[in-house]
Amino acid sequence: MSADLDLPPGLGQAIRELPLVDQHAHGVTGHDLTRGAFEELITEARGPVPDWMTSFDSQLGQAILRHCAPVLGLEPFPSSVEYLARRARLGAEEVNRRLLGAAGAGHYLIETGYRADEVLGPSAMAEVTGVPVDEVVRLEAVAERVAATGVTAAGFAGRFAEELGEHARTARGLKSIAAYRHGLDLDPEPPSPAEVTEAAGRWLAGGGRLENPVLLRHLIWAGLEIGLPLQFHTGFGDPDLDLRRADPLLLRGLIERAEPLGVPLVLLHCYPYHRQAGYLAHAYPHVFLDVGLAVHYSGARSAAVVGESLEVAPFAKIMFSSDGWGPAELHFLGAELWRRAMSRVLGGFVSDGEWTAAQAARVAGMIGAVNARRVYGLGDPT
Repeated sequence: MSADLDLPPGLGQAIRELPLVDQHAHGVTGHDLTRGAFEELITEARGPVPDWMTSFDSQLGQAILRHCAPVLGLEPFPSSVEYLARRARLGAEEVNRRLLGAAGAGHYLIETGYRADEVLGPSAMAEVTGVPVDEVVRLEAVAERVAATGVTAAGFAGRFAEELGEHARTARGLKSIAAYRHGLDLDPEPPSPAEVTEAAGRWLAGGGRLENPVLLRHLIWAGLEIGLPLQFHTGFGDPDLDLRRADPLLLRGLIERAEPLGVPLVLLHCYPYHRQAGYLAHAYPHVFLDVGLAVHYSGARSAAVVGESLEVAPFAKIMFSSDGWGPAELHFLGAELWRRAMSRVLGGFVSDGEWTAAQAARVAGMIGAVNARRVYGLGDPT
């Protein structure tokens, strides 16, 4: 984090030096990127960027030129042409080394279910970062691999349970993308075995990705039985998502039905529903949240998003993540902008006489690392 914020003594250093736990990220791209490819990866829009605009004309694009450029050896605010030329001269390996090193993460939880063949996996990420990396398993990806084996409808549930259990042995968490595949307005009750078999028969006969709401419910409940923290994509995402049906409040029935199990439910990203997510974390003991990719996409406005996430949610229920996928700029900015946002928000509380600097540093440590270490059983850093 740049040391250019006017902060109470000690607070800026505490936040700057905090070894973050990035509790939801993906791998970085291991190869060089053309301008077109890079621009497509710094927006959630679909398809090539129109030739009359550039993705650099966005909060994220400006944040890259402001904060990533110095890490790559440039002055802040180069042109996008200068930035991408410098990136190309350094090469992907050096860019990844610099940006991931500057992120200051002490532990990564890497979700491996999205275009995993295009980015580095957990072991490669551990090699690049030099810090521990654990896996988060995407439920739908496991189900689709099971379907590809030629399993029968009657055998699907059992085979999925076996495969998920095998993956879960070494994972730290599970994730559902039901928000993308159907919406979060699912029946909260677990489906019956007969319903699962019937739905599996229809899906396997038709092929394609898993979008059947009965099977999505089955995957969620099978995941809950495993007992690992279960992450849910909520809120902001690409156009494959119906944002109206990604409001975490739609999960309230499931949250209440699952509460006796005591499994942590982690609401990812949440924007623009982060206040709704804060209410759920406030009201239910097993609900947690982050504001994930909303931080780097909101750029210079990220302090507002982070501040709003701190309004009603208990501080022990909020965690940090970058949701970086592809360019290492996203992993770095997730951390850099979060540190700056927390410094501004918590520093403001201290300057206003509402908090002490020690209280602010403790809360930053909770959200940045301590809470995730507790929820995912990561232990203390070595």
